[in-house]
Amino acid sequence: MTVLPGKFITFEGGEGLGKTTNLPFVQDYLQRRNIQVISTREPGGTPLAEKIRQLLLNTEGETLSEHTELLLMFAARSQHITHVINPALAKGCWVLCDRFTDATYAYQGGGRGINTETIAWLEHWVQAGLRPDLTLLFDAPIEIGMTRAAQRGGKVDRFEAEKLSFFEQVRQAYLTRAQQDPKRIKIINAQQSLVDVQQALSTKIDELLST
Repeated sequence: MTVLPGKFITFEGGEGLGKTTNLPFVQDYLQRRNIQVISTREPGGTPLAEKIRQLLLNTEGETLSEHTELLLMFAARSQHITHVINPALAKGCWVLCDRFTDATYAYQGGGRGINTETIAWLEHWVQAGLRPDLTLLFDAPIEIGMTRAAQRGGKVDRFEAEKLSFFEQVRQAYLTRAQQDPKRIKIINAQQSLVDVQQALSTKIDELLST
């Protein structure tokens, strides 16, 4: 595998824990250090992948099977990697991504109960060795995240409509991933104040900059 000069940072965690809020903070933190940065998200990131996102989040119409959901996730990811992530990394740009493959292990593996070996095979096939340099995992008890998510208002998507037990399984799958790969996945205590969360993020980014 060719080593790409840019850095790839992913933001993970359950609903309402601050991933999307804090991604711009990290982007600004890096840009103030004269680092070229792009921000993107999954599922999505390209016009076609965004259309797949709409299929995945839609609560109306035909029900998606668990395997269809998984395959759509990786179809969107393939487009995203090919057209956005790899080209940016090859140019030396840092890529910040709101969710990536750890979310698939958490939501489709933990939440849906799909065999992780199946997910791992698709990961190997689609990503060809691409993995984040750093994953920031926002974690807090499920009740806290769901309360914050409800306060945002707006239409509830297909995942947000799941039961609390689903999100408990998602959280446990995330924490298991963190235990398995502690050098890459850094847990951010999302129960803290925003100031403390961003201080923790700054520390983790500084550690990556020093490597």
